[in-house]
Amino acid sequence: MSQDAIQARIQRASMVQQKYADQLMRIPGVVGVAVGFATQKGNPTQEIALIVMVQKKIPENQIIDTRMVLPRSLDGVRVDVQETGIFTAH
Repeated sequence: MSQDAIQARIQRASMVQQKYADQLMRIPGVVGVAVGFATQKGNPTQEIALIVMVQKKIPENQIIDTRMVLPRSLDGVRVDVQETGIFTAH
């Protein structure tokens, strides 16, 4: 993939982040939203995605509160849910 194509994908994902960050941050358990590389089975891929960081990742079929179900994509950009725990300042 060319550098221009990568930059275009990062720019598109950044626009989606700006559009949806506030909405995503209101979902219980979400601690952050960023643009980065999606992961698959814990390993980074080359796919640019909207990264939604959560305190604890829960399988979708075990989520009782439907407000906590995150979309798989937003405006054509993949959403990758990554467990990070709670962020604290030191």
